Amino acid sequence: MKKLLLLSFLTLSFGSLLAQNTSYWQQHADYKMDVTMDVKNYEYKGKQELVYTNNSPDTLRKVYYHLYNNAFQPGSEMDARIQSIRDPDARMVTKIKVGENEWKQSRIKTLKPNETGYLNITNFTQDGVSATVEAVGTILEVTLAKPILPNSKTTFKLDFDGQVPLQIRRSGRNNAEGVELSMAQWYPKIAEFDFEGWHADPYIAREFHGVWGNFDVNITIDAAYVLGGTGYLQNKNEIGHGYQDPGVVVTLPKGTKTLTWHFNAPMVHDFTWAADKEYIHDVVKGPNNVDLHFLYKNNPKFIENWKNLQPKTAQLMAFYNKTVGDYPYKQYSVIQGGDGGMEYAMCTLILGQGSFEGLLGVTAHEMAHSWFQHVLASNESKHGWMDEGFTSFLEDLGMNEIADKKVENPFKGAYAGYFSMVNSGKELPQTTHADRFDENRVYSITSYSKGELFLTQLMYLIGKENLMKTLKKYYSDFKFKHPTPNDIKRSAERITGANLDWYLTDWTQTTNTIDYGIREPRDIGEKTIVTLERIGRMPMPIDLLVEYTDGTMESFYIPLRMMSFEKENPNPTIKRTVLGDWAWAYPTMEFMIAKPKSAIMKITIDPSGLMADIKKENNTYELK
Repeated sequence: MKKLLLLSFLTLSFGSLLAQNTSYWQQHADYKMDVTMDVKNYEYKGKQELVYTNNSPDTLRKVYYHLYNNAFQPGSEMDARIQSIRDPDARMVTKIKVGENEWKQSRIKTLKPNETGYLNITNFTQDGVSATVEAVGTILEVTLAKPILPNSKTTFKLDFDGQVPLQIRRSGRNNAEGVELSMAQWYPKIAEFDFEGWHADPYIAREFHGVWGNFDVNITIDAAYVLGGTGYLQNKNEIGHGYQDPGVVVTLPKGTKTLTWHFNAPMVHDFTWAADKEYIHDVVKGPNNVDLHFLYKNNPKFIENWKNLQPKTAQLMAFYNKTVGDYPYKQYSVIQGGDGGMEYAMCTLILGQGSFEGLLGVTAHEMAHSWFQHVLASNESKHGWMDEGFTSFLEDLGMNEIADKKVENPFKGAYAGYFSMVNSGKELPQTTHADRFDENRVYSITSYSKGELFLTQLMYLIGKENLMKTLKKYYSDFKFKHPTPNDIKRSAERITGANLDWYLTDWTQTTNTIDYGIREPRDIGEKTIVTLERIGRMPMPIDLLVEYTDGTMESFYIPLRMMSFEKENPNPTIKRTVLGDWAWAYPTMEFMIAKPKSAIMKITIDPSGLMADIKKENNTYELK
């Protein structure tokens, strides 16, 4: 019996290993859409044909679509979340005051029927046969007419009609800046299916995760409107509005009431557009002959800012190309969308008013998402730190690069944000789903600041040169794919040979903190014994700088045993001694300095400031 049980166990284990040892695959979706927008009542109708390729080893009997517009209805999950979260997004609430009492009311809750958003689906077919569909909030559940076998294609067709909501967040109409149409999350979008299964998350607050594919989109709208967004305009010499080829003058036939804008977007996982009658449209050449489009309202107070933004955007794109890898498309659009800033495929929608510094900062961030989300398409809901954090890292590097006055550490703000969250006692692991955080503030710091620190501390662990090589390898290996946290870790390991699983685990899957300290050094004859202690749970290798009373300096490096790696000297102008490694199980470590204690002026753990040690006060010993 024992032998049979053991044999069964070995067979199951070996079978599991074989099942996991599959090559990488991802689904593919090619969209064709014809849409007509009624600008009088902000309703639109469309037809969609979607050729879906099942590259998975699974047979699919159901598929799911996102119906994002349905979030903008009283009683939706997004509405409920706004009302229940401790710190709702200020853009999504209205302050109400009665006497001395003030509270925040969800803007979605008060939308009138002609102000809500909706997306209705009819006539759904699979290869010409009707399929059963059910809309559940912001998700459409489709029971297929026939299973989709592995490595096969099927064609879905459907009709949809929608209403553009008043802009509450990102998508919508008639926002505070007067932009008429910001058309994000506007169409039925098939959900992602990957090695983890379906990702049919309700639209509560966060996105993106989508299927790579090609989009062929026709948008018919009032002829007075100027459009911009994802993709390449295919009929620009019929449109005018600044899109036509140089030397081509487009005169629309008298009485033209509508125009059809035909866009094609290859290998993207989303399609977004915006439209307004008052858009100014500028085009400048960016690096690698990329057309940079700028669409913004004709407001004399802010036109200068938008003109000044254009060369800076080109500079930033050139720096991002050099740092990560070339932007793979031939156009990018910066569009005044009237609500914060949000990244989309080949474009961004951002606020257009305010200071130039604010406009440039938002553009720097959202365009950086073209690398960390719209080429490296991680699952933002599950791993928000991979897109927001890495984007923030690239943004801070880029803004420092083009600044008149450069700073030594452009990441200080991210460290400050992380420390404030730790001290609040409200931190949750980065593995927390983006919709599950108790507070928006904690989500933001976890994704943006702590996510940025994943890379800055990786710089501390493996050195700046190796980090930059890692980013390039990560981009080269995973562009147009769906990388996971393990992929960035393995990219770094392949560049350096270091073992970094402990780092990914402690930093992203726990709330363990880093805290190292220096105990009072003691004399041993003409030498000094220094004792270091690890107080926090999370281990790190240690860079240590010793400054002497005679003005000289030397550094010491203590490798982390479990990392199996020795970093290059980050400051070759200072003599460095590499000590024996420090294993995590030992709470203290001693080493000897070949000078008496009286000769020591200062000892500092991590003089670079790149290690996120939560108690800086015990990182330094100074001679009293």
